[in-house]
Parts: sequence; structure tokens; C-alpha cells
Amino acid sequence: MSAPTPPPATGPTGQPKRLVRRTDNKMIAGVCSGVADYLGIDVTLVRLLTVLGAIFGLGSLVVAYVVMWILVPEG
Repeated sequence: MSAPTPPPATGPTGQPKRLVRRTDNKMIAGVCSGVADYLGIDVTLVRLLTVLGAIFGLGSLVVAYVVMWILVPEG
């Protein structure tokens, strides 16, 4: 027997949440702002973690950021 699947995450309007790049609160491409909005956390925390990850992750997070810049739609 498999466990029932949980319902999809919804925003305050009841619509399903979508990961989008925010154009109204962006510094470079809006990726960090969109991730923060999707996760419901402060954008400053996401930006700080991104910078630290880029420095200490030897640039692997920079590659992930660029990929998200390309793949995640603007919203």
C-alpha cells in the first residue's frame, strides 16, 4: 500500500505556487527573489546564502544560478 499524495502547495489566493523569477524585487535576474517568495523566507537570507555558496562552493552555485536564470520563467 502506498501513502496518499499530499495536496500541492498553494499560495494565499489558493492557486498552486509556481517558482518564477521576480522582476519587481531583483538585483541581477530575480532568481533569489523568486526562490525566497516560493519558500516563504526573507530574500536577504537567500541572497546571503547564495553568495556564501558561490564563494565556498567553488562556483558550483554560480552555475546553478545561471541555469535557473535560463530555465525559470519571469513572473
